[in-house]
Amino acid sequence: MTTIPKTYGEVEGLVTMLLAACEDLEMNQTLEMLLAAPDDRRKAVVRELLERFRQARVPQSLHDAFVCLLDDDVAEKAYQVIYRCKQ
Repeated sequence: MTTIPKTYGEVEGLVTMLLAACEDLEMNQTLEMLLAAPDDRRKAVVRELLERFRQARVPQSLHDAFVCLLDDDVAEKAYQVIYRCKQ
């Protein structure tokens, strides 16, 4: 039985994605580009990716991670996290 996360920090896929972005420069740069985009653009790209993920039946954890990026505050925090990784 799965439990529903109470905070975005409990979304395993999001945490895993951000940690991976700290270890993989290419992934970091790709996420930085997405997260630095204006909110409307970021949301449009994420929605398109989510549709592609659905069609490709990607792992639920990856899908969940990107759903989190639809939230402006989460996207800003994620940007801060991956930016700090490079320092």
